Amino acid sequence: MSVQSRWRPTLAPMDFAWADSRRAFTDAAGWFVRTAALVGDRWDHPGLGEWDVRALVGHTSRSFLTVETYLDRPAVSVEVASASGYVRASRSAAGGAAVAARGREAGTALGADPAGAVAEIAARVLRLVDTQDGSAVVTTIAGGMRLRDYLPTRTFELVVHTADLASALGEPLDVPATAAAQALQVVTDLALADGVAGPLLLAVTGRSGGAAGFSVL
Repeated sequence: MSVQSRWRPTLAPMDFAWADSRRAFTDAAGWFVRTAALVGDRWDHPGLGEWDVRALVGHTSRSFLTVETYLDRPAVSVEVASASGYVRASRSAAGGAAVAARGREAGTALGADPAGAVAEIAARVLRLVDTQDGSAVVTTIAGGMRLRDYLPTRTFELVVHTADLASALGEPLDVPATAAAQALQVVTDLALADGVAGPLLLAVTGRSGGAAGFSVL
């Protein structure tokens, strides 16, 4: 075995600055609120998989609600130290019937004015985040995390699912640059940790695995 084949660099996931994470979260929240306001009378239209648009919006709104809930659940130690670590640790809970049902329940809970409810929830949670410095250690489904490491996972969720919503509505994928940069960094960290950087690079440069005609080049 050659020295080159034995050596693999160890790259730590990106450590996001709190100010940058707050800005990315705020911008992602604004995009989601604006996109939800475009739904009109299409709440029962197809959203994502088995979700209709209401359920997709309900699921996405949980990106705010979990921040609020977890801040009320302090943890005694940090068990997950990065956003990508959270995504990897929570994969087993990220799919299945329970998640689909929670999305539908969250959509129903938005009531008669879902877009208005989304805007109110977002404003309330953004005010809460603005009172924090990122150091709080909270209890997540993956274990104890610093808020500064958890918040980028919420930005990631908001970005991905607002893109789903925009696609369902036929709206442009106008992801705010701040939020997009943070979400893409989480994707990069995941690709490196999982050893799939090569396939990802081929996909985004139009070689294989991506949408027909898509390339960043």
